[in-house]
Amino acid sequence: MDLSKKIVLPGEEIDINGFKQGNGLYFEDGKYYSYQLGLIQVYNNFVNVIPLSGKYFPSKNDKVIAKVIEIAPSFWVLDINSPYPAFLHVNDTPWKPASGELGKILNVGDTVYAKINEITESRQIWLSIKEPGLRKIEGGHIITVQPSKVSRIIGKGGSMVNMIKESTGVKIQLGQNGVVWLDGEPEKVLEVIKILKFIEEESTASGLTDAVRSRLEKSR
Repeated sequence: MDLSKKIVLPGEEIDINGFKQGNGLYFEDGKYYSYQLGLIQVYNNFVNVIPLSGKYFPSKNDKVIAKVIEIAPSFWVLDINSPYPAFLHVNDTPWKPASGELGKILNVGDTVYAKINEITESRQIWLSIKEPGLRKIEGGHIITVQPSKVSRIIGKGGSMVNMIKESTGVKIQLGQNGVVWLDGEPEKVLEVIKILKFIEEESTASGLTDAVRSRLEKSR
């Protein structure tokens, strides 16, 4: 069974095929069931049910785009488009600000591209931006799409998003939480936003790649 493409209903039994139980599932009488209408996603050896609409449910090692909403003495609190806030400790950044000066590095409203480093049993979500490619995001435009549609926007092996980048010249950073950063010429950014919304609306349609390619060719 191709777990990565199966849509399930609330209460539907799921055979996780030796993988581990992730988000969106519950265990009862020796079997696993879906909490919600969603798409099964296998990631890092865990089976998750990603809701077809709504908030993002985080998994360890996901890459997300997060916005600072509060500053504490040694960490930041961030919005990751989830029912749960996330936290970024100063030790999980490349910076070493003095005590009480975290706001000089990341202030409320600032955005970062981060990795989910840990999810505790009490659902505390801790981020890191110490790995290559993770960073504070400056400039550009931020939009959101349904988290469950991010993989469709990326395409197989990055084929869809790379096609959009090459055609428009717009830089695109996709968070698995459905938050997207775009940077480029304003008219091209608007074009990409329309394309992403089209993919989001038509994600289950056949021939989607050809339809996107046609739209891009017409806009040149």
